[in-house]
Amino acid sequence: MSTQSMIPEQYPVLATRSLVLLPGIEAPVDVGRIASVQAVDAADRGNRMVLIVPQKRPETLAPRPDELHSVGVLAEVVRIAKQDAKRYMVTVRTRGRKRITSFASIHPYMVAEVDDFGIPHTDPGELIELMRALSEPLLNIVMVRDESPDEARAMIEDLADADELVAQAAEYVELSRDERLAILLEPNPAERLRLILPSVVRLHHVLTIKADIDAEIAGDIARSAREKVLRERMRSIREELGEGDSEADLDEYRERIDASKMPDEARSAAKRQLTRMGQMTPASPEYNVSRTYLETLLDIPWGTYTEDTLDVAGAREILDADHAGLDKVKKRILEFVAVRKLAPDKHGPILCLVGPPGVGKTSLGRSIATALGRKYIRTALGGVRDEAEIRGHRRTYIGALPGRIANALKKAGSMNPVMVLDELDKLGADHRGDPSSALLEVLDPEQNNSFSDHYLEIDLDLSRVMFIATANHTDTIPAALLDRLELIRIPGYTLEEKRVIAREHLIPKQIAEHGLDVEQIVIRDEALDRIIAHYTREAGVRNLEREIAAMCRHAAVEIAGEGAGPVTVDSDKVEEVLGPPRFFSEVAGRKPEVGVVAGLAWMPTGGDIQFIEVRAMPGKGSLKLTGQLGDIMGESANTAMSWVRANAEELGINPELLQAVDLHLHVPSGGVRKDGPSAGIAIVVSLVSLLTHRPVRSDVAITGEVTLRGLVLQVGGVKEKVLAAHRGGIRTIILPERNRKDLIDIPEEVRDSLEIHFVKRVNEAIDLALLEASDNDLASPPSVFDLIAGNRGGSDGADRSSLTTS
Repeated sequence: MSTQSMIPEQYPVLATRSLVLLPGIEAPVDVGRIASVQAVDAADRGNRMVLIVPQKRPETLAPRPDELHSVGVLAEVVRIAKQDAKRYMVTVRTRGRKRITSFASIHPYMVAEVDDFGIPHTDPGELIELMRALSEPLLNIVMVRDESPDEARAMIEDLADADELVAQAAEYVELSRDERLAILLEPNPAERLRLILPSVVRLHHVLTIKADIDAEIAGDIARSAREKVLRERMRSIREELGEGDSEADLDEYRERIDASKMPDEARSAAKRQLTRMGQMTPASPEYNVSRTYLETLLDIPWGTYTEDTLDVAGAREILDADHAGLDKVKKRILEFVAVRKLAPDKHGPILCLVGPPGVGKTSLGRSIATALGRKYIRTALGGVRDEAEIRGHRRTYIGALPGRIANALKKAGSMNPVMVLDELDKLGADHRGDPSSALLEVLDPEQNNSFSDHYLEIDLDLSRVMFIATANHTDTIPAALLDRLELIRIPGYTLEEKRVIAREHLIPKQIAEHGLDVEQIVIRDEALDRIIAHYTREAGVRNLEREIAAMCRHAAVEIAGEGAGPVTVDSDKVEEVLGPPRFFSEVAGRKPEVGVVAGLAWMPTGGDIQFIEVRAMPGKGSLKLTGQLGDIMGESANTAMSWVRANAEELGINPELLQAVDLHLHVPSGGVRKDGPSAGIAIVVSLVSLLTHRPVRSDVAITGEVTLRGLVLQVGGVKEKVLAAHRGGIRTIILPERNRKDLIDIPEEVRDSLEIHFVKRVNEAIDLALLEASDNDLASPPSVFDLIAGNRGGSDGADRSSLTTS
């Protein structure tokens, strides 16, 4: 045996998603994936042969070798039409089947080693009988369907190969992907004939019945012919009047109405409008109103539904590929897919993704649509103040249009899309109505099967639509609307999750948008961490993407201007490009202070650290609050002050001292309004720290509501607050005991890096947060006792002893 004969055949692999080609035909193939384009280019440079192999799962975007079937069809590249640099329309002529034995390479495109697809022994007599059984009905189908039946008949009669006969039959009958795949993978020619024979016989039977029906209705043609003559006369008259085009339009509308899948109610309304249009001249304003309404009715995708891809494992892969983290959201979507698989006819949920800006709420809706195999449509609700934007305008108004829900269905092209209602919390209301009230019917699974649009005046079935609302917070969403939503909170990303998102999504995206190659810019891990920690402080990744874009722009200038090689971005390069750091750790450089406590707050943009400062001056025992505090936070401060007064002796505070000083409590960032009860413990600790002159630990952050009895009550937004403390460099946190259950939502890497204490009473928080006065090695501000002594003119020691208990 020669060395050349031992070398296996190798061909570039062209993987197809839904297309399954059979040997013996010439067909076009749409090529758009990068690896597929490179495989076609390699074939064009070589012997113009490719191996076309179907994927095991059509939804896989970048298949690996083990995700392809082991059998493909060898094809000759006949013609390549380049639509653009990244998409080809390739005409191929398929030959025989080949079995893949191994892969010579998989990057940048797959190259397979193949051998012949073994053919088992087949009885020649049986094969001839099966070919005759297939040829007879196929010939009848060709005579009915083909535009050149004589040529097609001669071609089929000349076919002597079973594979060529099967391939030609597959061109005339509609076969599903699975059916074509079964024919491709079947090694026995007789079995391949048996697989396609039922479909050909069934189509032949249908065409025979149709021919009989056509013969029965032939008698009605005489009547319709007379009507046609009358219509021609009417058309001639209209042409004399200059109205000939309108009659052609009416005929076109009539055909579209008959071909539409619209329900009976909509069909009746469309025909009524068509009759009205036939009685009006095209110059009439009412004619255009009716025409616009009719166009809208016909554009609604009545009866058009996409088939759900109910593959839980595939949905998980798509969600994980598009978004890092967000485990709770992904879990809920996978639950929906599983339930739809078991109960396809049940109503879908109304999900509402609540979280700060930039965490991926809107893009998550697109990923959900991709995972389900549905159409995706986004409807922006921010700033909408008119109820007619949702329900549509009455047709009595000039310029009336359908509402945003009906328009979204038109754009989606199906009645079961994934519809994202973006910025639900930004809806407004004025004298024109309340759009949030109009959404009550849309977002109620018990009512939205008959949603009424004022413009259409026909019920729309929205029960198959999967609605996903997004909002930054729920405070402005009316209670009745909120009750219809299933809230899923997205608190934000940890440092590790941001790093993964930047590596897998943001950096490749910005490199491509700035015309760079991955080899031309290298962003090191320490540079990425520095950008995250010192140049962005957010729950999401929107600002992080802007800073990465700035690095790419800098690299583009260097490469385009100086022709420099790869640009490496390290920690020093970050400061050179972005300037001095904008954010620093809240605990960096801090030392224990008297009367200053780090509290944790929740905001629509995520968690935040807010310092609470208390100072005293001679006075009459009043409490002054500044920092634009809301009513609830003001009441928390008064409650904290009352508890300190009631427990002054236990805390080592002389009650007379509280009558001799005025206290000023301030929360910095006075331009930002602050409210809520969760600052209660922090206020108590700051007051006790000032009045006992015990410094507060600089590495502690506190949150929790306090009562007059000194009990610590649970608060909300724990995950957001803990993540904010972690971002700020704080490593010790005091939380209410009743919030222990919320630790399950906090990522494990964050929990492991924090020391979290749970308290039931405020005394426990005081003991954890305050140091002894002797532990403070700083030059502290003057104590309350020093202030009182200075005000009375006595010695420091004398006044302190007279105003304090032992």
